[in-house]
Amino acid sequence: MAVIVVNHVSLDGVMQAPGRADEDTRGGFTHGGWAASADDPKIGEAMGVAMGGQFAWLFGHRTYNDLLGHWNEVGGPFKDGLNNVPKYVATSDPKTELPWPNSSVVSGDVPAAVTALRAEVDGNVVIMGSGELVQSLLPQGLVDEMLLMIHPVTLGRGRKLFPLDGALRHFALESAETTDDGILLVKYRGKQTPAPDR
Repeated sequence: MAVIVVNHVSLDGVMQAPGRADEDTRGGFTHGGWAASADDPKIGEAMGVAMGGQFAWLFGHRTYNDLLGHWNEVGGPFKDGLNNVPKYVATSDPKTELPWPNSSVVSGDVPAAVTALRAEVDGNVVIMGSGELVQSLLPQGLVDEMLLMIHPVTLGRGRKLFPLDGALRHFALESAETTDDGILLVKYRGKQTPAPDR
């Protein structure tokens, strides 16, 4: 099955703290919540299609703690969706305690573990947030698809989705549509092939 990244990004490529002001203030980031007003039903529909009928979550440890902690406190249907679906959490410490149900540690050689998950998990493996995890998988060719919700805003600073590693990567466009608020819902196939030398 596919490893699919689903994330909000700004026009200048920032993915940090789209949902809440206090979501992620690392580096003095002060624009948290920049995507919070995006409630167009097209977004939820596109996310549902990308995930497929059966899927598992894959999170970095920080995103897992923030996302599950927030929604278990707030409640609502998203809480149940998060708790009921299998969750794999990438962390450097194999003894990390994961407090919410259906959670398993992924440690050690994370790209190798994700390769194994691709073959073992029923359905897609979906990553949300988890920028450092995404950046560790992209150079290994382990991101099969991306659904990016590109907002018509620049933030000027913040953590980016793509690694600044000097590598040239190409992505194939699968689909694109626009919400009434001007958000681009863009689906890319993530099999990167180097461009030929010119």
